[in-house]
Order: sequence, then C-alpha cells, then structure tokens
Amino acid sequence: MRRRSGRIALVAVLLAAVGLLVTSALRDTVTYYRTPAELLDDSDVAHQRIRLGGEVVPGSLRHDGDLVVFRLAEGGHEITVEQRGAPPETFREGTGAVVEGRLSSDGVFRSDHVLVRHGNEYRPSSPVVPVDAG
Repeated sequence: MRRRSGRIALVAVLLAAVGLLVTSALRDTVTYYRTPAELLDDSDVAHQRIRLGGEVVPGSLRHDGDLVVFRLAEGGHEITVEQRGAPPETFREGTGAVVEGRLSSDGVFRSDHVLVRHGNEYRPSSPVVPVDAG
C-alpha cells in the first residue's frame, strides 16, 4: 500500500511539472489582439507581442525602400505603424488590416507581419444568364 501511494505521488508530481512546462511555453506564443484605443490606454503592452487591428488611414501610406509606414485607426484613435517588407498585394488605404509586432518606446508600432482583414460576408459573383442557342 505504501509503495502504491509513492507511485501515485510521483505521477502527480510529474504531471504537475509537465503542466507547468506547457503553460510557460504557451505563454510565450500567445499574441493578444488590441485596438488602437486599447493599445494607447495600456502602458504594459510595450513588452508584449500583440496584434493590432484597424483601418489603414487614407493618405497615410508611404513606401521608403523596404519600409512601409502607415496609420491604423479605429474608434477615433490612430497609431503609426512601420512594417519592414512588402505587405500583401490586397493591402490598401481604407481597408482593414491586422498587424503583429510590438509598440516601441517612441509610440510607433513596429510590425513584422501584416494581414488584410476581409469582410465576413460572402457575396457570390453575378449570376450567369444563359444565352438562348436557338
């Protein structure tokens, strides 16, 4: 009986250790989604990798070599974003975008990944009208 309770205790300790390792590994891979207002209101986000979503402000997009600079806005708040590398071909002013990266101490969001947001509404193309062959 004593030997069995020792095994159970050992298994419990091993399971707890594995659980702690998995939890700490997942903590480093989690990327939180924020809006510009949430990002500007939370001073703790400077140390976290986050996803920032909003609309690309018309007139704010400029290319400088491999650096793309633009502003993301949502709910009346704007943040300047610097992206290294070319964004997707569908990336344009006035469209929704999600960027991944970190907020730097100068208030500029340094992005290493851009996703273009698409609407959740599917619209089929216009119906094809059959041509009468007769």
